[in-house]
Amino acid sequence: MLRAGCRAALPRRPPGSVPLSGTGGQRPGGSEAEERGLKRTPLDALHRSHGGRMVPFAGWSLPLYYGQGHLQSHLHTRRCCSLFDVSHMPQTRVYGRDRIRFIESLVVGDIAELKPGQGTLTLLTNEKGGIVDDLIVTNTLEDHLYVVSNAGCADKDLAIMRGRAAELQAAGGDIHLEVLDNALLALQGPSMARVLQVGLPDDLAKLSFMNSITTTVFSVPGCRVTRCGYTGEDGVEISVPAGRAVELAEQLLGVSEVWLAGLAARDSLRLEAGLCLYGNDIDETTTPAEAGLLWTLGTSGPRPFPPPPQGKRRRTAMDFPGAAIIMAQVKEKPKRKRVGLTSVGPPVRPHMAILGPEGTPVGTVTSGCPSPSLGKNIAMAYVEAAHSRAGTALTVEVRKKQHPALVTKMPFVPTQYYMAK
Repeated sequence: MLRAGCRAALPRRPPGSVPLSGTGGQRPGGSEAEERGLKRTPLDALHRSHGGRMVPFAGWSLPLYYGQGHLQSHLHTRRCCSLFDVSHMPQTRVYGRDRIRFIESLVVGDIAELKPGQGTLTLLTNEKGGIVDDLIVTNTLEDHLYVVSNAGCADKDLAIMRGRAAELQAAGGDIHLEVLDNALLALQGPSMARVLQVGLPDDLAKLSFMNSITTTVFSVPGCRVTRCGYTGEDGVEISVPAGRAVELAEQLLGVSEVWLAGLAARDSLRLEAGLCLYGNDIDETTTPAEAGLLWTLGTSGPRPFPPPPQGKRRRTAMDFPGAAIIMAQVKEKPKRKRVGLTSVGPPVRPHMAILGPEGTPVGTVTSGCPSPSLGKNIAMAYVEAAHSRAGTALTVEVRKKQHPALVTKMPFVPTQYYMAK
């Protein structure tokens, strides 16, 4: 049904559907007082002119949804194509002959094995094995690494990177950081390739998931196009000079099937795809083993993305922050695990308690919403390892009442990442 075409009828809103599991309960339409002091993206005026309901998010004023509402926007992305403004996410270039050594001293991934133009999701960790941030690192076809991180982690990430760069420079290393002021647009959905190909001199059919090129997009030169995104659909993220971001966005929105989409749809889409939201599902108190993210180290097991480069070298060298703790958990297994849940009854939200068969607490919900695609409640949670197997029956406590829940494999909705033949 989801692939029935761009004009397919939309189902009715699931009962109790409220957008955004990960905004701390933000509601649409921030007041003038709330707006003061917030950063604004180059597309801010465009969002407002299109009826975007602006809310504070990670220090930025961003659209929660538009006139069509969250449900319609979510389903339109699954069926057709939506444009998201993700310019709040920091973009950094890492230059110098020691750039690989520099980034591998901070993250768990095997960056040295990335082919030119290839990127990977990786984790910035601390000495306790906690996840400081999740990053996408790309080995560009040019002379640098390209790093995209989370807005809420911008200050601490940059402080860590600058501190480590200074250490290497003091020891004679060749490393230089450049923080970009580019806008970042995410075009996501099954019709993305058809829409974007019209404005590209390059053949998108040759660009696989997590690969990147620098090109001209609808007459705007100097854009980095990376085939990736956080919706589970085929998509791209386009890094574009800030001064031409509105021009490019308007070109894309000139195609009738391209809708603007906001934070609410991005959140429910990523949850259906089984993808973590930093600050909700992962943070400095969770390890890659607990979060089910050991695949970023090249280990076997379920993974939400096609496999990154083999990480055996990094696991053997144990030369990333927190390696001893993380690798011990690989062998001994963590005491808790991130799982998917489905449930009946009212929607499940972060911080709600999960109870075991005897009614005792065994975990906590980290993200949850009614799934627009599936018409039922879905959630992520951390539960005791003994209760983490798919098919385990548990109970979730919603407003002091208990409702049945079931541990479920993720992603909840099959992903559509594109791999070139």
